[in-house]
Amino acid sequence: MPKARETVLEIDLDALAHNYNYLRSKLHEDVMFMAVVKANGYGSEVVDIARKLVDLGADYFAVAYASEGIALRKAGIETPILVLHPQSVNFEAIIENCLEPSLYSKFVVEEFIKIAEGLKQKNYPVHLKFNTGLNRLGFSEKETALVRDLLQGTEAVKAKSFFSHLAASEDWREREFTLMQIHTLRKLAIKLYDELGYRPLLHICNTSGINNYPKAHFDMVRSGIGLYGFGNDKTEDQKLKPIGTLKTIISQIHHLEKGQSLGYNRAFIAEKPTKTATLPIGHADGINRQYGNGHAGVIVNGKYAPIIGNVCMDMIMINITGIECEEGDEVIIFGGPQHATEFASKGKTISYELITGIAPRVKREIINN
Repeated sequence: MPKARETVLEIDLDALAHNYNYLRSKLHEDVMFMAVVKANGYGSEVVDIARKLVDLGADYFAVAYASEGIALRKAGIETPILVLHPQSVNFEAIIENCLEPSLYSKFVVEEFIKIAEGLKQKNYPVHLKFNTGLNRLGFSEKETALVRDLLQGTEAVKAKSFFSHLAASEDWREREFTLMQIHTLRKLAIKLYDELGYRPLLHICNTSGINNYPKAHFDMVRSGIGLYGFGNDKTEDQKLKPIGTLKTIISQIHHLEKGQSLGYNRAFIAEKPTKTATLPIGHADGINRQYGNGHAGVIVNGKYAPIIGNVCMDMIMINITGIECEEGDEVIIFGGPQHATEFASKGKTISYELITGIAPRVKREIINN
């Protein structure tokens, strides 16, 4: 593997394939796989990720917003795409680009039907989301009759799926709550199947649901974080391969004498002679201020080097006392010897926030394509 010569996020498509195949192996052959690629493929590079997943056999994609789905269509992705949080202003564009919206309230359904009827659509595929306990988006169980009436009142749309979202599928302490969510969705779906006279797809499992609730795989599962190498569990993490490695280089080395300060607000004061390095990455790149002042560190030539002083917009400084290194040497922020979950935990956050927060100005480099 060539050494980094600038700040770069390496995206390993072999690791993506490993994760997809591992998660797929847990499913019955008839269960469909929806790959969640929102937020630029969880902070990676969505077009390359999506193309690889098409090759691997993904049945569906999910994005958060219409613009993300449109970008995939422009890149030539023809796989069905679910838009998880569509806005009514984008409904016409959703139809023009053959995207499939999640409809989660009376207002949203009526607005989409109005647009679909105006565009002379018939049986346009839509996905009905039910709120079974996350209390974010979705129809309540009490609104099942409303959903039925809305669907039966038009020929412009037809339900492609009924789905919900698990709130705590990774937490065994919340198993009773999770089973309640699963039971609620199954119960209302069966009722709607009978009343509508047809059977849309049913899905509720996210990555942790795939691992922990195999009887709830239903017709399709949705995986996001698992595809990118994170299982929300130490055992599962060991079976997955993080696809991203964030690297940078040493810009300059300094030698501080005892009592000298470093960085903004003199946040670091050398208590003894200290060798430091400045790196070209900062909070504008997604390495936020909570990682500074010794809370987290990076890997330099196989050795751990703590981040010292305040994180700057474009730079961080690290303590390399006792580490053999030179200006221009590669530095690993996360990936390889330092799992992103470990790095994130030192900043009191989670891997999701860390990896999706890597700024667009950080170069993405696809490897093992």
